[in-house]
Amino acid sequence: MTSTTTTVAASASPIRLEIATLWKLSWPMLVGQLATVGMGVADVAMTGHVSAEELAAVSLGASVWSIVLVTVMGIMMSINTVVAHDIGGGRYDRIPHAVRQALWKGAGIGLVALAATNLCTLLFDHIGLDQAVADRAALFLHVTSIGMPAFACYRALYGYTTSINETKPIMVIALLGLLFNIASNWLLVFGNWGFPQMGAVGCAVSTAIGMWLMLVAMLAWIRVAPVYRMTYPFTGWEGPDWNAIRGMLRLGLPIGVTYFAEVSAFGLISLLVARFGVIQVSAHQIALNFASLVFMVPLSFGIGLLTRVGQAMGEGDPLRAQFVARVGVGMSVAFGLLSAACIALFRWEIARAYTSDPAVQQACVHLLLFAALFQLSDATQVATASAIRGYQVTRPPMLIQLVAFWGFSLPLGYILGIAPGWFPWSPSVPMESTGFWIGLVLGLTIAAVLLTWSMERLSRQRASAAAH
Repeated sequence: MTSTTTTVAASASPIRLEIATLWKLSWPMLVGQLATVGMGVADVAMTGHVSAEELAAVSLGASVWSIVLVTVMGIMMSINTVVAHDIGGGRYDRIPHAVRQALWKGAGIGLVALAATNLCTLLFDHIGLDQAVADRAALFLHVTSIGMPAFACYRALYGYTTSINETKPIMVIALLGLLFNIASNWLLVFGNWGFPQMGAVGCAVSTAIGMWLMLVAMLAWIRVAPVYRMTYPFTGWEGPDWNAIRGMLRLGLPIGVTYFAEVSAFGLISLLVARFGVIQVSAHQIALNFASLVFMVPLSFGIGLLTRVGQAMGEGDPLRAQFVARVGVGMSVAFGLLSAACIALFRWEIARAYTSDPAVQQACVHLLLFAALFQLSDATQVATASAIRGYQVTRPPMLIQLVAFWGFSLPLGYILGIAPGWFPWSPSVPMESTGFWIGLVLGLTIAAVLLTWSMERLSRQRASAAAH
């Protein structure tokens, strides 16, 4: 009995050690991600107490803005895996050049994102919105777009600092950004202390200014913190190196498309749900906003997992990379089960925290049940996709997400939600937002299954190649 216990403890020890290591790396990112998403939560919650129309404007504007924002986040993530591999291989001298080129890439991507955000406002004229809500949502996007270049450059520095295992600045800067967002919203949304009552536009002003302040704060932190000395990227001027930028784009663009596939499905659903009225779109956005907040936990595990797998592969140890990937996915799955139970149990409390409108509360509680249902799949797919990217493989997750969301989730959601009568099994009455959320559950489940298979196949191939 003693021998068996000792053996089990010894075999479990590496797992416990990896869990502790991944948690130490991920928890500051988790706090930072929660604070960043908390800005959007504050926007929705605070405008929800102004009027349903202002809430609808922020909800629609944020749906489009988040698509562009998350796509930029994915494109900029290539610096994570580049730096992680260099850290694992001890190639510290290559990191400053990579960071400088990532900043050039971020400046270009940020300007493209600024233009894309403004062009997206044209959608509001063609989806049957109330004109007043459409105009407010468009103005929200025009203002927030000013922060896009700063956000893209910030994500370049974000990827650099996480990949050298320094995550504290992300947490501190994001928390300060959240405090700034809440305070400036209180002034501009409600018109306190003599400021104009700007409603939804006040949220946009706070967000745009906050993005630039976070970039400045990150540059200042890197300038003064000793931990960056070995890889300090700002020792001199360096122009764009198009070969390096193209290499990072080859890694980053598939990640951006992957993120786009998922978040655009959610965002497009928000636009389609808008035809069912203010109550439906507000309830949908509240449920989606809270699900996005919860999603930050497995996403933080995923970013930490990308770093850990990338460092293991940089060291030339695919067996350790395989072990790290499995442990990280297991942590994410465990959280998915926990979050599903909590959302199902506390859905009424969640709805009341966002809005005081009884009709919106009732509709939101119904949708939160579907949010609870897809927690396990969502946590699984983000962790497995991140592990795959740690191997510097980015195209399979992109293809899987496109098939899952645009091949299955959106078509099924449209058929159930709109009831166009294309098939004999189409519902006779539109299921409205419920139909779209059923499609989301299917899409996330398909993505989770295929990405898990892809991760296992890739890790076994790399481990087998190393063994031979």
